[in-house]
Amino acid sequence: MKALLFDVNVAKFLAIQALRPVSASFCYGGPFATIRPADIPEPALPSQEWVKIRTKLCGVCGSDINLIMLKDSPTASPFTSFPCVLGHEFCGEIVETGREVRSCAVGDLVTVMPFLGCVPRGIKPVCRSCASGIPGNCENFAGGAFSPGMFTGICRDVSGGFAEYVVAHRSQVFRVPKGVSPESATLTEPLAVGLQAVIDNMPGHNDRVLVIGGGVIGAMVVKSIRALGGRCDITVVEPARHCADYCIKSGADRAIAGGLIEAAVDIAGGKAYRPLLGERVVMGGFERIYDTVGHADTLNLSLRILAADGVLSVIGIGKNVTLDLTPLWLKLQTVKGCYGYRYNPVKGGGTKQAFESALDLIAKKKVRVDDMLTHTFPIGEYRAMIEMNMNKSLHGAIKTAIRF
Repeated sequence: MKALLFDVNVAKFLAIQALRPVSASFCYGGPFATIRPADIPEPALPSQEWVKIRTKLCGVCGSDINLIMLKDSPTASPFTSFPCVLGHEFCGEIVETGREVRSCAVGDLVTVMPFLGCVPRGIKPVCRSCASGIPGNCENFAGGAFSPGMFTGICRDVSGGFAEYVVAHRSQVFRVPKGVSPESATLTEPLAVGLQAVIDNMPGHNDRVLVIGGGVIGAMVVKSIRALGGRCDITVVEPARHCADYCIKSGADRAIAGGLIEAAVDIAGGKAYRPLLGERVVMGGFERIYDTVGHADTLNLSLRILAADGVLSVIGIGKNVTLDLTPLWLKLQTVKGCYGYRYNPVKGGGTKQAFESALDLIAKKKVRVDDMLTHTFPIGEYRAMIEMNMNKSLHGAIKTAIRF
């Protein structure tokens, strides 16, 4: 089957670090490319609890691009294995089911929660995280039946959606409700990321909220706040005009290109003070901040403009970040890491996976996501797809996907 195969080793890593500043194209073309088209065997069912899926669409995540460019921190490297087929945001049609699968059938359109926790890995008893409903923080990502891999798409043994066929454990598979398009279903995963971040840091009705980064996840945060009934004031920081406009369409009150200290004063009612050295610090400011960028400058600014007793949700992936924690101490702030999604309590008792809740919001038309998918590519045009993701503003792109 046709696939995009990702692979890296120490020699390739060192070469790319030297060549990428000259041209990013070395990462996806030439002898040191980390990704290439390949014909690989179709996957077989690992056990009778698995299904085989013909991929229809697979979204391109920023984390996929970071991997291809070798920009990620090596901290997560123990939980990845190569070569692998990337892609964890996908939907497709079931073409084969194991005998132990009851929740779906051949012909069903499904989307997949990609985490490869204890249950897909066949580990019993399950770890503390999986038992607590947090499979995205499984303690056994490098154990069980498969090679290391936190989720489908970064595991050598469980290929991702940049291929014609994938396999998934029955616990990962969610049937797409009638009336939900493949385009919408493909975006369930990034919506779940934004939804979980909001559930973990739900604004009060009078809160002043700041979302840093108005790309896919930033827009999903805005959509999730509104879908959950949040009547707070939302400001999005996004320099790309087309993304800023989309965030306003999604429910933000305004979008600004920068000037966060000024925004904390003018919009959130804070007071700015200038220290002997360095950036100003704001007393008062935004009660909730969601940083989808995760760079040192955005995180340090966030702490300076976050109100006393405020909560900062870190959704973006930072690397080698140095922080001045004085505002955290001075203003009694809380910083929350946001990775993936979990099972959350629901009214009436019990729990529900945020991934399923995201799909429900789409099906009930409380959130629209299909208009976010601006460009799709056949798998053979992967280089153009990568280049567009590196220059989204030039092309007016928000979300891209591979279409089979």
